[in-house]
Amino acid sequence: IPPYVERENESSTLKKARLMYQSRKRGMLENGLILSTFASRYLDGMSDDQMSLYDRLINLPSNDWDIYYWATGVRETPEEFNNEIMNLLKDHVKNKDKESRFKQPDLY
Repeated sequence: IPPYVERENESSTLKKARLMYQSRKRGMLENGLILSTFASRYLDGMSDDQMSLYDRLINLPSNDWDIYYWATGVRETPEEFNNEIMNLLKDHVKNKDKESRFKQPDLY
């Protein structure tokens, strides 16, 4: 896996589209469903700083299971990823409104 390199001078529109695609195309179905529904709901309202935090969260860890375990609360989130986006993702995973999330949303 190539090392994560944050993209500079990427427009917000392009970054949102890339993050949505990357949220859908995961190594495991569980994260594809969790991250794609999360991105569909929250990406459009994210600031540039929040999008950078999300970009780092989904692209820096080399193991998708880590992201899954942190989001579901099975393992403690490392300090590096323990931020407002991870908190929002954890709330999303709790699915307090009991939404059906068995299908990934369409790409932009």
